Amino acid sequence: MGKILAVTACPVGIAHTYMASENLQKAGEALGVDIKVETQGSIGVENALTDQEIAEADGIIIAADKEVSKERFVGKKVIVTGVQEGIRQPEKLIKRIQNGDAPVYKAELATSQASGEKQRKENPIYRHLMNGVSYMVPFIVVGGLLIALALTLGGEQTPGGLVIPEDSIWKQVESLGATSFMFMIPILAGFIAVSIADRPGLVPGMIGGYIAATGDFYGSEAGAGFIGGILAGFLAGYVALAIKKIKVPKSVQPVMPIIFIPIISSVIIGLLFIYVIGAPVAQVFESLTLWLASMQGGSSIVLALILGAMIAVDMGGPFNKVAFLFGAAMIAEGNYSIMGPIAVAICIPPLGLGLATFINKRKFSATEREAGKASFTMGFFGITEGAIPFAAQDPLRVIPSIVTGSMVGSVIAMMANVGDRVAHGGPIVAVLGAVDNVLMFFVAAIIGVLVTAFMVTALKKDVDALPQTTSASLNGTKQTQAPTKSKVTPSHSQVQKLTDITNLQLIDSDLIGSTRDEVITSLINKLDEADVLSSADDFQKAILRREEQSSTGLGMNIAIPHGKSAAVKRPAIAFGINRTGVNWQSPDGSEAKLIFMIAVPEEAAGDEHLKILQMLSRKLMDEQFREQLLAVTSAEEAYDLLDTIH
Repeated sequence: MGKILAVTACPVGIAHTYMASENLQKAGEALGVDIKVETQGSIGVENALTDQEIAEADGIIIAADKEVSKERFVGKKVIVTGVQEGIRQPEKLIKRIQNGDAPVYKAELATSQASGEKQRKENPIYRHLMNGVSYMVPFIVVGGLLIALALTLGGEQTPGGLVIPEDSIWKQVESLGATSFMFMIPILAGFIAVSIADRPGLVPGMIGGYIAATGDFYGSEAGAGFIGGILAGFLAGYVALAIKKIKVPKSVQPVMPIIFIPIISSVIIGLLFIYVIGAPVAQVFESLTLWLASMQGGSSIVLALILGAMIAVDMGGPFNKVAFLFGAAMIAEGNYSIMGPIAVAICIPPLGLGLATFINKRKFSATEREAGKASFTMGFFGITEGAIPFAAQDPLRVIPSIVTGSMVGSVIAMMANVGDRVAHGGPIVAVLGAVDNVLMFFVAAIIGVLVTAFMVTALKKDVDALPQTTSASLNGTKQTQAPTKSKVTPSHSQVQKLTDITNLQLIDSDLIGSTRDEVITSLINKLDEADVLSSADDFQKAILRREEQSSTGLGMNIAIPHGKSAAVKRPAIAFGINRTGVNWQSPDGSEAKLIFMIAVPEEAAGDEHLKILQMLSRKLMDEQFREQLLAVTSAEEAYDLLDTIH
């Protein structure tokens, strides 16, 4: 008996991942092969492969439609294919490993054609930049809050401001914070390069980032700052990527990623920055700093308006990050008056929307009111992303409201000379003592929050308060559906089996529709009638967007359309049986008869309901279970079968 390992993954990570896993395991049992499958779904990596298992394996099957890191499989026989092949032809893949019909992975850049095309569509520059930013942010937060804590508990007021005595333990805490800040630009550059060239890009990226941040290398007091760090990251990544593509003798290939690529890339990037790039970028940065420092009166107000709008408009996206990084760079130059307005603007969207849900509950759905409670906490800690659930559901009213509030707060803070000495925002930095002119910080924030709250409640329309029970017209009266097998969906932590997120009202044993879109509409109507959706149209758009990525027709007469949307109030599954079947562009050409529609709230993505979906996907690989479902004659019979999935 051989030992074969596999990894399954799909872009959305909902159904295909687990169906491929189940079929590979069944095929392995049938062929007498010991097989272990690692799944990389929306709920994270499960059943992870260990180093020992990889070392002992005869080969690895990667059935995935997204990029899966292959560095750990160097020297092993590896088959890279799409997730559909794992579902449709698991025996063939296993036999290829058994027959030796698989290439040995040699640490080359080996991405599948499908994933490569998908990545090219995603705006790679933005993806690489955000990869670097995501790794950098924890260093900013830790450094900023440690410095704020040291200033609060160990600082002493002097004519020159808040100062920590040199012999105090809080001076060491401040130094720890400064050390965290020191890593900020090298980490940014390093992980931009990793996003481009994988691990070989890390060393040249971090070295380039350090040189960019250290002006002594090229005769500058200020350095090239975060702009230079971004340039260093992209240059290091693409230089390393170019070197990776050079054909070298087989004897050299194993050491290319750990010796030659990092060394050559580091030398190229280092010398480029020292002799060509560093000084000009630093000069631009120094000129920008001098210009900002000289801004007075009206020009500073314009700057505050721009920064406030950028912080709020995309709530943690690229505009927000540019403004935030600009403020952080100004702190390094000793200019705290830029980060002050930014720190105020950061907290206004989540706090303002949270307040709005309490001022006028009729304007917000139950899901939004719950999100409003969480947004208060996020706003206090300076997490602008707390506003995203509201903006996603009603962008035309929410985004202008939060932008206006943040601009107002930012301008007031600028006029009142509010400063922030750490690269972070929200009331937390004021509470910890990192803010100059604390009173006006809170005045500016409160006014901005009130502007957002009252503006959004004025613009939004009342949400129709639909009952949780089903209403049916019968002789002009409303009948409430019997509670049997039709409970309200519990909170995510209570979901233990499939029927926790479905009920009789969501099951149709004779689903109408002769086309895919007609069936989708029928199931969405059932979700809407059950008060699962706040907007059937918005959810339908989410479902169809997912279908455009790739068909959710899985073959074997199964389709699992699914969508994540702010229009979904709670996780739910609608199920229907279309007796004649509809064309769903399934890989095996079969028509879809068993259709499960998954409705997922955006803020709940990756929660317990995805574990239920994993169980469903695996259960559907059982041919006997599928035949039993097709044979049911009523919703009650279907419910009893689905109730066995846990």
